[in-house]
This record gives sequence, structure tokens and C-alpha cells, in this order.
Amino acid sequence: MDFKKYLTEDILPFWLKYGIDEQYGGIFTQIERDGSVYGTEKSVWFQGRALWTFCKVYNYISPNPEYLTAAKKIYDFLPKCTDTDGRMFFTVTREGEKIGQREYYFSETFAAIGCAQYFGACGDIEVWETAKKYYYTAKRCYERTESAIKNGAQKFKEHSPVMIMIATSRSMAECAPTAEEKELFCSYARAFTADFLDGGFISDEHGCVFETVSADGKFINTPVGRVVNPGHGLETAWFLMVEGLIEKNDRALSAAKKIIDVTMPRGIDKEHGGIFYQRDVLDKPPLSLEWDLK
Repeated sequence: MDFKKYLTEDILPFWLKYGIDEQYGGIFTQIERDGSVYGTEKSVWFQGRALWTFCKVYNYISPNPEYLTAAKKIYDFLPKCTDTDGRMFFTVTREGEKIGQREYYFSETFAAIGCAQYFGACGDIEVWETAKKYYYTAKRCYERTESAIKNGAQKFKEHSPVMIMIATSRSMAECAPTAEEKELFCSYARAFTADFLDGGFISDEHGCVFETVSADGKFINTPVGRVVNPGHGLETAWFLMVEGLIEKNDRALSAAKKIIDVTMPRGIDKEHGGIFYQRDVLDKPPLSLEWDLK
């Protein structure tokens, strides 16, 4: 398959034609295959991800001015998705009014990397400052959680928050305008990588990568503690490989290879193909009813 052609002549033209909300800004996220919009609520995660995608392609693959036009409409919509304390919502109305908000800070991380790539495309330093605001909001949330774990207020820790902070920090370093800021974000990426590698998420005993472990990095034999998310495992392997190659971190590379080796056999649906959403490490019924979705 010609992946570049598929991306630039099929996928992105579809989203440019049907996804961008010309009236209120931002991008629709509930679209049929024929392009019709079946719901106007907007995922805030998707705003940042789409901003990143259009700008990443513009910066590295094809400098199509249409990508920047779309990016500006998404970027200008982000303030509507942001609460007065700097936290972002999870979903908003078409016009940008709050519908829901979650404890997790993935909306902020995706907005940060989207703004960082947009800065790389447009060169407006104000955009870079916006990227940093979202990044440091997410980082503060992460640090509050870590503090709660260390002082005993929270009895477990999760895989996905540290995973996303590794990737977000590296993306910020990639786009940083000065050598000093680049090294700062590289240092964050190194620290988050160490947090993951030392966190007890990779289990030799059970041959998996856990979603949730105890505060001291041990296996929790409960439905939540037994959950394995193959997609998150492979995502983390990707991020660790990037860190390993850039930072010459052999430990990160070895961990990434191990994650792939233990995740693929457990995650693959041998009967129908594809990768399961969740598995129970002891093959008990998963708590999540949608565990067998792909």
C-alpha cells in the first residue's frame, strides 16, 4: 500500500471536506462514511489530535495550505473547550459549551502536542506558549496523582497517565523553539520513562503489561488489577522505542521489545483477527463488558 497517497488523497481530504465546522470552528467527531454528521457533540480529545495530525502532515509530509486553514479553525476553537482553571472539558456542544469533564488529563496532552505542531507550522510564539500552558496543566495533574500515591491517599497507580506524559514530553521537545526548552522537555521525557520502567507495570511473572498496579508496583488480584489493555501496551512500546533510540536508552528499548513479545500473543483474537480491547490476565471474565471489541 502507498501509505502517503492513502493519507493525503483519501483520509485527510475526507476530514477536510466533512469534518471541519465552518460555522463554529473545531472538528466534528461523529461522521458517517458518506460524510453526514450524525451528532454535533465534539470530543475535546479529538480536537487536539486532529490539530496535531494536520500540522504534523504539513510539517513533515506535504505542506498543503488547506491543512493550515483547518488547523487554525481547530486551534481557535480550543479556548471554548478550556475551563477557567486551565483544565479542559471532555466533550462540548457544537458551539463549544461544556457537556462533560473527566479527571483524566488526556484532553490537555493532546491539545499540547497539537499546539506544538501548529507552532512548528505557523511560527507564532503565542501558539507555543499555549502549548506549554496545556502541557504544564497536564503535568500538574500528574504530579498531584503521584503525590497522592506517595502519601498513601491513593492505593494504586495507572499505566496510561505516565504513558501519555512520555509521548507528550517528547512531542514538545520536538517542536521547542530553543535548545534550552528542547532539553527541558527531553528531561521530562526521560523522567517519565523512568517512572514507567520503575513502576512495576511490566510483569515477568504474569507475562503482561498491567493497566493498574498497587502504589508500590505490585500485582492486584482483583478484576481491575487483572486488566491488560493490549492497545495501550503496544502504544507504550512505541513511545519507549522512540525514547530508546533518541536517548540511546537500552533499557527502554529492551522493555519495548518485551512488551510487544508478551502483548501480541495475549491480545490477538486468534479466531477472527484483530486485537482485543481488554483481557483478564488470569483469563477470568473481564469487568468491562466491551472487553472483546477491537
